Amino acid sequence: MPGADLAAARADLSAQAEIRRLAAEIRAGHARLDVLVNNAGAIFDRRAETVDGIERTWALDHLGYVLLTLELLDLLKDGGRAGLRPRIVNVASAAHTRGRIDLDDLEGRRRYGGMTAYAQAKLGNVLFTAALARRLAGSGVTVNALHPGVIRSGFARDAGGLLGFGWSLIRPFLSSPERGAATSLHLACAPELDGVSGRYFARCAEARPSRAARNVGLQERVWEISLGQIGA
Repeated sequence: MPGADLAAARADLSAQAEIRRLAAEIRAGHARLDVLVNNAGAIFDRRAETVDGIERTWALDHLGYVLLTLELLDLLKDGGRAGLRPRIVNVASAAHTRGRIDLDDLEGRRRYGGMTAYAQAKLGNVLFTAALARRLAGSGVTVNALHPGVIRSGFARDAGGLLGFGWSLIRPFLSSPERGAATSLHLACAPELDGVSGRYFARCAEARPSRAARNVGLQERVWEISLGQIGA
């Protein structure tokens, strides 16, 4: 936007101490927050753990959203602009429809697959969105999730094996980053979505998430597990 006052801050969003540092930096520099768009993620062909001892796909693609959102929630409650309520936008994926929350092996210690871990984390995003929406009811803050499309970006660029090879083949045929941002911008800015919360969107329209994503019991279970993993 012409004339916008921009500031950048960097953090490793797979590391909880880094997320807390970033949130503290934002709180120190801003009295309010109007919109938070959670959009950090990756897919990995090999299992690894973060500095916190958590499988890195779950840590980055899911827990990073949870922790940063909760760390900034007070700023969001003080936000809002031009008569619109403050918004949280969680960039998930249609891959969530292939996801399963494996409560017996959440971090893939017994069996790991890159796409399996990614789909589980994206399902976690949608489950978290619904659980958070219930807790934010009446607060003035809304939260929604979305599928941005399959975008021509750096996603999976560092993945090896068949996973990385497959992404390299299809990358030239994917949607542009500008097109991929459209639904996120819609959820962040559209006046008609003021007050809409706990929904899932694709192509700038509300869509129906998977059956697992609509399971209230699973939403609450993932909420509890996630809070335990971030020490909340």
